[in-house]
Amino acid sequence: MKKFIVSLSIALITIVAPLAPLANAAPPPRQFRIMLEQHTTVDPVEIVRHFSEKCPNVTITTNPKNTDFQLRAWGWSGDYRFMVVAHGGDTVFATRTAMLSNAVKDVCKFLNSQPDKGTPPPPSY
Repeated sequence: MKKFIVSLSIALITIVAPLAPLANAAPPPRQFRIMLEQHTTVDPVEIVRHFSEKCPNVTITTNPKNTDFQLRAWGWSGDYRFMVVAHGGDTVFATRTAMLSNAVKDVCKFLNSQPDKGTPPPPSY
């Protein structure tokens, strides 16, 4: 009887132990689609490169019907201004930084804090 209990315990441990890290794993970040405004002055290739490094759950698209947000990006060396516009046209976020990578990081942080797809967080009064 003891051998049976020990064997059963070992079998359960070998089945359940690999599943333990999955229980504690955070859910993957939501996917977002953003479209660059046509009049952006920042190199689109650099924007895509930085998003792929800092925020891989964001896809840059050219299809305006299939977007969550639009990104308006103005910048030159040492002054980058990014503005995020929701699908309905409301401006929901803006940032101004000295480095392009920090502007992308700010936008990524904003997007990943959204409670629902395309819905800005409720205002805090």
